[in-house]
Amino acid sequence: MTEYRHYRNGIWAEHSSTFEVREPYSGTLFARVAACGRADAKAAVDAAAAAFDSWAALGPAAKAALFLRAAEIVEARREEIADLLARETGSGSYFANFQQNLVKQTLLQAAQWVYQPAGEVLHSDHPGTHSTVVRRPLGVVASFTPWNGANILSWRAVLQPLAAGNTVVVKPSELAPVSAGLIVAEICEAAGFPPGVVNVVTHAPGEAAPIADEFFENPDVRCINFIGSVQTARMLSERAGRALKRTVMELGGYNPMIVLDDVDLDYAVRCATFSAFFHQGQICMNARKIYVQRGIFDQFLERFVAKTRDLKLGNPADPSTVIGPLITDAAVQSVHSRVTEALAAGAKALTGAAFDGKIYEPTILVDVPDSCAVSTVETFGPVVIVQPVDTAEEAVEQINRSLYGLTSSILTGNTYRGFELAAKVKAGAVHVNIPTIDEEVQAPIGGVRDSGWGRTGTYSLSDFTDLVWVNVESGQRDLPIG
Repeated sequence: MTEYRHYRNGIWAEHSSTFEVREPYSGTLFARVAACGRADAKAAVDAAAAAFDSWAALGPAAKAALFLRAAEIVEARREEIADLLARETGSGSYFANFQQNLVKQTLLQAAQWVYQPAGEVLHSDHPGTHSTVVRRPLGVVASFTPWNGANILSWRAVLQPLAAGNTVVVKPSELAPVSAGLIVAEICEAAGFPPGVVNVVTHAPGEAAPIADEFFENPDVRCINFIGSVQTARMLSERAGRALKRTVMELGGYNPMIVLDDVDLDYAVRCATFSAFFHQGQICMNARKIYVQRGIFDQFLERFVAKTRDLKLGNPADPSTVIGPLITDAAVQSVHSRVTEALAAGAKALTGAAFDGKIYEPTILVDVPDSCAVSTVETFGPVVIVQPVDTAEEAVEQINRSLYGLTSSILTGNTYRGFELAAKVKAGAVHVNIPTIDEEVQAPIGGVRDSGWGRTGTYSLSDFTDLVWVNVESGQRDLPIG
């Protein structure tokens, strides 16, 4: 068990009260963490505001050197961070390595984001006028980071604003304050980031409101960067609208997979298993509903059920474990209540529909009525619906009824057919012959419709900068009056 202070202005600040974080799998005490309040949030924002001008003015070579040094530290601490992820978030070795590889790649690519063009030259209809558009950083960005992909999502929520020239205050989830924030602060400090550039404010369960109040009411905070649920995003967006603050929202999804009748069935089953059950269904990109053409529906189900029953359940610290614990008892109950509702309405569970402690068995449902919550609302657990369709077009029509639009997958033996269908699916990412879960640092990750707005990587520069028109006249303009 380790005690953690919160981090602001380059120091680990003491706090009079703490809260406990327990391991999802064993319930063992993992850490005691500073329980901050509004005054701590204000101090962190003040530190970020004071550091902003110098950070924004720092040259790209100096920024890049810090990102590259941080990448070296991440690699050196790989095993330690994997252990933290397993203990604090229930992440198995597969997901821990998946995240850490992305973190390292993101840090390496962030070193070149700072060299992206800072604007462009415009043509002017006025001779002697030099017209330019310049990107300028916003100021302080307040980033809310989640527990589920804690390592990669917290780094992304920090690096994108930093690369654009902003300073950051992070409010990590109380379910994973170390993985979703404090470990980032440790590495940034070790890499030599200037004081105040990165700050992390932690809070006890149920005590996020005072910190959020400070973010929304403090004029130095110019952007709310949120990664989390649609329900919370609605509340934050309302507050941001009243405060006239910019928002970037990376939200959940009800992600579909289409399996066409010309597919390699074994590959389709592997993609479905990975998409549905990776990190026990607690990733916003997990597949929630799989549409299978009727001609191969029974064959697909038989193989998918067999593969699912072979998945190993247990301690995430065991490298062979595939299905570890859900994050909390409340999460288990939420998943089970939706499964139970579906079964009561006539659905059938071909696997799972049961749990032991916080481990929920991977569950395949069929014949689920559309009226059930699990059929339309993101259920954060290892539960997937498999549904027959006659045609690919029928699947696309049903997919586009959803208000979500994060990611999707089309599996087919005809790549061109998949490419044509991809143009019709309303989602931020459409993967052909790839699982619903896929991420490359150079790609614009993000959703459409109720799955949010804003994109990652170099595409995030427009989210975290203002466009300023700088218009210079070398002579004197003819004016209509005066």
